[in-house]
Amino acid sequence: MQEGKRQKQVGALLMEELSGIFQRLGLSMIDGGLISLTAVKVTPDLLEARVYLSLFQAKDIPGTMKKIEERAWEIKRELAARVKHQLRRIPTLSYFHDDTLDHADKMEELFRKIKKDGPQ
Repeated sequence: MQEGKRQKQVGALLMEELSGIFQRLGLSMIDGGLISLTAVKVTPDLLEARVYLSLFQAKDIPGTMKKIEERAWEIKRELAARVKHQLRRIPTLSYFHDDTLDHADKMEELFRKIKKDGPQ
């Protein structure tokens, strides 16, 4: 199902604000890994938002995600303070690991290997 205009607007607003919050709270670097937001998808009723995080060089992905979940209330409080004039209700945030880059790296590695080995 395609996202509506308002969903996209709210998603973009949340992504922008959350990026700033992650940097301010020191969540853009955890255990030597770099964390960046890749997408924020909002439900049609604007009450839930799925936040997708890319974890670059994070050694313990489940542990890193757990650390973010542990600070979820703090993140939501900051977000509420920033967007209270644009949104009636602050959506419930759910965090997900976006492993698209991991798949792309694996594909690149396979292509390099195939190219190096050449046709048999």
